[in-house]
Amino acid sequence: MNLNSSLSRREFTKISTMSAVILTSTTIQGAGDANQSGHAIRLGGPVFEKYDSPEAWAAAVKRLGYSAVYCPVNAEQSGETIKAYEETAKKNNILIAEVGAWSNPISPNDDERNQAIAHCKKQLALADQTGANCCVNISGSRNAANWAGPHEENLTQETFDRIVETTRGIIDAVKPKRTYFTLEMMPWCFPDSVDSYLQLIKAIDRQQFAVHLDPVNIVCSPQRYFNNGGLIRECFEKLGPHIRSCHAKDIILSEKLTTHLDEIRPGLGKLDYVTFLKELAALDNVPLMLEHLSSAEEYKEAADHIRAVGKENGIAFA
Repeated sequence: MNLNSSLSRREFTKISTMSAVILTSTTIQGAGDANQSGHAIRLGGPVFEKYDSPEAWAAAVKRLGYSAVYCPVNAEQSGETIKAYEETAKKNNILIAEVGAWSNPISPNDDERNQAIAHCKKQLALADQTGANCCVNISGSRNAANWAGPHEENLTQETFDRIVETTRGIIDAVKPKRTYFTLEMMPWCFPDSVDSYLQLIKAIDRQQFAVHLDPVNIVCSPQRYFNNGGLIRECFEKLGPHIRSCHAKDIILSEKLTTHLDEIRPGLGKLDYVTFLKELAALDNVPLMLEHLSSAEEYKEAADHIRAVGKENGIAFA
């Protein structure tokens, strides 16, 4: 039957339009189904290879298969050099994930505390200058002998208030526009849980304060260890919109008479990487950074494991 001769032009147009709408809707739905894993994850880590220019650095990053990096410059370098690395990173689709500000800005020692606060301000300014996703530190410790160690005063209200005041001061002094100041969760320093991080976000009350997520740091009990997938989901459910960068590590529980948890290379422990990667893929442009390994070979093994988990679960990497 000749469809055009049996129907009026108006009826034919109506049927054709409806068919196109149905086809388009089906195509869009199919594309959504094919992209259930969300955004491609940016994986990164340190660069061991020596380089003497932004171009050589970018080539070294690409040889590692990374699309995210730790900041390749320091605050003492010239503005021209810093800008050259930032522009080269953008040109090569490399994300500068984070600038470290590792120090103790709540130290009981006046000199150490003042130097740490100055260091945090300098590093936050560098992060803003390079367009890094964040500047990251821990909140610090009241332990005079160990800047990141446990202390009986670390989890008190007085220390919480000190962290709020100190963090506000750092952000207010620098006034970053392109980056965020973040604090890693720790087992014995604020923020020591998802909820205490939310409390800090509310108390600090600064737009440029955000979240750096390292779930291994708060797997500090058998209960959290055996339910770390649930813990990871809670992190992303409550903190997701604030997360700017993540660390990739792993953890193992030893069979000793007292609780003993050790950080270990990704793939050798029990961190639920399937959940971690699926949750991370739901966020856009939040990098996953390998750390604390001793050699280039260990970093390659860790990256290979994470990519393999992703491939098995339909998760892409940028």
